[in-house]
Amino acid sequence: MRILVTGGAGFIGSHTVDALIAAGGHQVAVIDNLAAGKRDQINPGARFYEADLRDAGRMRAIAAAERPEAIVHFAAQMDVRRSVADPAFDAEVNLVGFLNLIEAARAHALRRVVFASTGGAIYGEQEAFPADESHPCRPVSPYGVAKFATESYLFFYRAQYGIDYAAMRYANVYGPRQDPHGEAGVVAIFCARLLEGKPATIFGDGEQTRDYVYVGDVVRANVAALTAPAGGAINIGTGIETSVNLLYRRLADAAGVAAAPEYAPARPGEQMRSAISAARAARELGWRPEVALDEGLGRTFAYFRERFARTR
Repeated sequence: MRILVTGGAGFIGSHTVDALIAAGGHQVAVIDNLAAGKRDQINPGARFYEADLRDAGRMRAIAAAERPEAIVHFAAQMDVRRSVADPAFDAEVNLVGFLNLIEAARAHALRRVVFASTGGAIYGEQEAFPADESHPCRPVSPYGVAKFATESYLFFYRAQYGIDYAAMRYANVYGPRQDPHGEAGVVAIFCARLLEGKPATIFGDGEQTRDYVYVGDVVRANVAALTAPAGGAINIGTGIETSVNLLYRRLADAAGVAAAPEYAPARPGEQMRSAISAARAARELGWRPEVALDEGLGRTFAYFRERFARTR
């Protein structure tokens, strides 16, 4: 299969590219503007285009060269706080960029899109725990609004042009290669602060909960979604709520650090509780999470500890 992966130099994207190339039988190309992605995370078995989705002309040229049968779309503005501060920028990247991409590719035999949506921000403040895909979508940040709008555009492209899609509504993904210096990715941020001997900051009282799912599990779901008959929205999570306070304590224990975190005011646009049901993924993708939180945190901390040691 000819597969185009956007954001393939980033966290989830680079792991997914690695899995696709390891599986064999695919021609994989990567688009990334390297604003957040890292060149050394690009699998050498993939063709690489350093490009920005907002450049419609460049998207047309890449689509004509690659003629992708499938797109796996990770490239995004991922900072919820920035989306609140600058909704127009968020929409320019996350909506206009996506439309440039799919408009370019639909003229060249595109059959399927696997889209990195969100199972947290898209539901807003939940009424049911864990939420399934029938839960009302009431995003409370422009980031979540853009994800929901992209899913709606994908429904249009399926109805109008027969391009099938799977909108993967991820819970909070964590694991090796996550950026510890960005605004998203609390596990990576905590790991870096603990290894550097600096205080970690928790926004709000720390009792807000999230559903943490390991990146290796997410990659298995992405690969399955490329060929499974299932379409539409599919939650990818564990259904388990973990508070930020508990998350910090577990990572601090792994680091052998007794210091308490610092607290700061809650950030705008973030919900208090989040956990999603992956029952549909189990039925239609044959997918279930396999890596428990303690095991995944241990793997992740070990990755950052090794990386930290190499820089010293």
